[in-house]
Amino acid sequence: MWRSTFARFALPALQRRTSAMACQALRACPRPGQAAGPLPSCLTSVQLRGQQTLGSASLPVARQSVRHVRALDEERLMEVEWEDGGHSLYPFTWLRDNCQCPLCTLQSAQARKLLMSDLDIHTGVDVVEVTNDNKVSIVWPDQHTSVFDAEWLKKRCFSPAARQAMQEELFLNERYYWDSKLRIPTADYQEVLHDDKAALAWLLALRRVGIVYLRGAPAEQGQVARLAERIGYLRLTFYGHTWQVQDKYMANNVAYTSGRLSHHTDYPALHFAPGVQFLHCINQAVEGGESEVVDGFHMAEQLQREDPEAFRTLTSLHVDFTDTGTDYCDFMLQSKKCIIDVDAEGRLARINYNNATRDSVLDLPLHQVQPFYRALKAFVNIMNRPENVVTYRMEPGDLVTFDNWRLLHGRRSYISRPDRLRHLEGAYLDWDEVMSRLRILRSCVHENV
Repeated sequence: MWRSTFARFALPALQRRTSAMACQALRACPRPGQAAGPLPSCLTSVQLRGQQTLGSASLPVARQSVRHVRALDEERLMEVEWEDGGHSLYPFTWLRDNCQCPLCTLQSAQARKLLMSDLDIHTGVDVVEVTNDNKVSIVWPDQHTSVFDAEWLKKRCFSPAARQAMQEELFLNERYYWDSKLRIPTADYQEVLHDDKAALAWLLALRRVGIVYLRGAPAEQGQVARLAERIGYLRLTFYGHTWQVQDKYMANNVAYTSGRLSHHTDYPALHFAPGVQFLHCINQAVEGGESEVVDGFHMAEQLQREDPEAFRTLTSLHVDFTDTGTDYCDFMLQSKKCIIDVDAEGRLARINYNNATRDSVLDLPLHQVQPFYRALKAFVNIMNRPENVVTYRMEPGDLVTFDNWRLLHGRRSYISRPDRLRHLEGAYLDWDEVMSRLRILRSCVHENV
């Protein structure tokens, strides 16, 4: 029988609520250099059948009360003193730009109506005060009035800690790295389709861990599209809205053969590769066909630690990828990617690697060619270490969902019979749609507490 509970969302009511998924809590895989231990207290642990997922850093915000507010005219800042003794500073220009009144904001769309051309970026203030209902009121020099809720201001505080907390709430950037000891988070397909808390648990784990296994889907085509409708819509590519992974005559992709697939991300030949991939097993091979996954972010971190020069090479040199053929329509793709992408803060953002579609065109100066090959070989060797690889065998009705920007997946060679041909159906989504649905589900679950 499937059972599950949501662990604490900081509200006792949610502690008492249950959904119908089975649960057994496991430890999160630690980041390299960290000892295994309990989940951070800021996270909510959602327990799934035989596995663990990781929850949201978005907790209900305690009601804020303003003790005092004043204008610092020389600095052109408004200072808020909170009842808990904390202080926050807000620039005048930002406050005027974000006035919440109907003239300045279309509340039905949560969109700004105030035009930048009408914004005085050097504005001062005439009056700043706390209202009787604990809001902050500002009268501007043109006598326009802005009123701000305390909670709204507090969440948008410009302190480093508040900014970091807000970014984590919005994007869930914290990841949990893993190796071969990972027990893949697992949930029930029907529960995810029909229960908001189950769907939220699935997407939180997908974001944090990078992979979630769903069991109990009908062993027939159409289930990846049905699951995608739970989020929004599928990503159309040159292989169609969905695609059939089978051993095909004159295959237009190495995935459509029975041979081994080395660890790769899908579609680096697109400048904007799909962020999330679904694979549903409709029929498994007689022999072989086991799936493999590695945590690309964990591998990149290992590379940075063990071979910093190789890491610098793969994060700085652009490599050519190509894909040519005919499927949903004919295509001739070219892109340039770093094998490892990092963001402005130096965080790992994306892995772009597919040996099959790595182009023979290599747009590098001669003196960089050999260092590139050395760096890529070092990265692949780390990915192939047995202690880093998770192997699993999909059976009919199993559906795996994973982060295509982070995980590299592969497949062992297989043998099929005419009466038992291996058949997986796949589909793509983008992270924008997935994160949108996650935020909506999180809001709905919190409101129903």
